[in-house]
Amino acid sequence: MLKKILIGVGVFAVIVVALLAYLNHRNRTLSPPGYAESESGELSVSIKYSKPSVRDRVVFGTEAEKALQPYGKYWGLGANEATVITFDKDVTFAGKSLSAGSYSLYAIPGEDSFVIGVNSEIDRWGYSEPDYRNDVARVTIPVEENIHTEQFTIDLEKVNDGVDMVVRWSSVKLTVPIRTKS
Repeated sequence: MLKKILIGVGVFAVIVVALLAYLNHRNRTLSPPGYAESESGELSVSIKYSKPSVRDRVVFGTEAEKALQPYGKYWGLGANEATVITFDKDVTFAGKSLSAGSYSLYAIPGEDSFVIGVNSEIDRWGYSEPDYRNDVARVTIPVEENIHTEQFTIDLEKVNDGVDMVVRWSSVKLTVPIRTKS
């Protein structure tokens, strides 16, 4: 009798592990990992994120439109794990001072602008809201018109005095200036 119970528990454990592996793989296939890195002068910036796709959905809009990311609601700025940005020098992030280090990013979409939050909590999943008491900065970035971008993308573009973090998805483009702190 004990042998049958142990076999049953073992089979159940194998099924659970296989199911979790499948779901993790499926999430990674639908939203593969992305990485951007840039050096400008003495500043090095890198960002790790996941890249969801539009797939014929309304991405940003109202709840009545059944938008994937409704205006005014938390969004993890990507998919899967939290999006993490790393600076090797003290910087200004859209004018806000940040110390060198790694931070998670999130957004609150709006029709004309997005709030981008920078949070010291990095080991978390992006679908869950961070502890806002760990925010080190919040900036408001205007929405720029964009040609349709099917897959969420973050680029780090060199400029004379630093790097621009350029976020594109659906019809939205956001440009966040990151500059070496003087």
